[in-house]
Amino acid sequence: MQLPKFILGDNTDYPNAIFIIHTEFPRFIINLEDDEVEWFEEFDAEDEKELENEMENLIQLANDFYDREIKNYED
Repeated sequence: MQLPKFILGDNTDYPNAIFIIHTEFPRFIINLEDDEVEWFEEFDAEDEKELENEMENLIQLANDFYDREIKNYED
């Protein structure tokens, strides 16, 4: 099965939260309510340094995905 790079999610237990799930490496879920990120990968010290550089870009891509999805719902 092919998965999209990003998936939009919500949960009634967290009524104010909007989740974006990133399905490609490095896999993570971000809560757009507070920008908290949960990683599904284990990283060593070297990976963490590289990830810091990529983190800002990944969060921006997640936000862009959300904005595009909301715009599509409104249209």
